Amino acid sequence: MFTLMAVHAHPDDEVMGTGGTFAHYAAQGVRTVLVTCTNGEQGDGPDGVKPGQPGHDDEAVAKVRLAELRESAAHLGISDVELLGYRDSGMDGWDGNGHERAFANVPVDEAAGRLAELMRTYRPQVVLTYDENGGYGHPDHIQAHRVAARAVELSGVPAKFYYTATPRSWMKDMYDGMVAAGMETEGWDEYESWTTPDEKISAILDTSPYVEHKIKAITAHGSQGDSAFFLSLPPDVQRSMFSGEAYTLVRSTVPAAEGVEDDLFRGLR
Repeated sequence: MFTLMAVHAHPDDEVMGTGGTFAHYAAQGVRTVLVTCTNGEQGDGPDGVKPGQPGHDDEAVAKVRLAELRESAAHLGISDVELLGYRDSGMDGWDGNGHERAFANVPVDEAAGRLAELMRTYRPQVVLTYDENGGYGHPDHIQAHRVAARAVELSGVPAKFYYTATPRSWMKDMYDGMVAAGMETEGWDEYESWTTPDEKISAILDTSPYVEHKIKAITAHGSQGDSAFFLSLPPDVQRSMFSGEAYTLVRSTVPAAEGVEDDLFRGLR
């Protein structure tokens, strides 16, 4: 049995970079495993209440987010969801960063040991996670990267290890579409600092058949403001953004492919 495993930081992270990939391979009969490292306690509470504000209850937020995660996973065809159960550290600079149980403060080898055991159990040929910057610098994303990379080393199981990536040209197209639609673009104009040059992309999957799956999965995470943003994109920008997912290959036991891969299991089938 072919198995794909993706390691993500919070409930909802599974959708944007890997949601179409999950749906794509689930449709092929590949076992799809999602490992979510935290319970999302530092997410939005009712009416968008942030941590530290009146009405924010960490445990209640986690309960809601984990329920949303289960619904999202069903839309994406994810066969197995594993929760490491660490505490959400919050965005860089938040008070939650200093919590003793925050995921970002957990010894890497402790969490990696648990993840390595899951890799030995599921035997994934392909593992996905974020790059060294966690995609955009979130402490938990950076920690998920460290933990996943270490678990790959400890287990020796995956044949191929990829980082999620956003090709620079794709984000430029999205940014231009946002500008044309008159949307707020503050912060998005710095996309070159966190996107990947197109020439460094190793694999691109056509996820256009699964755009609706991704939209339903994002909608499932309705308690979070990020969901509202992505769902507010103009339909043409949204479809373009959701129609492909890209990766950089960082470790492989099979010969390197020529050109850009269109199958993460290339060389293994």
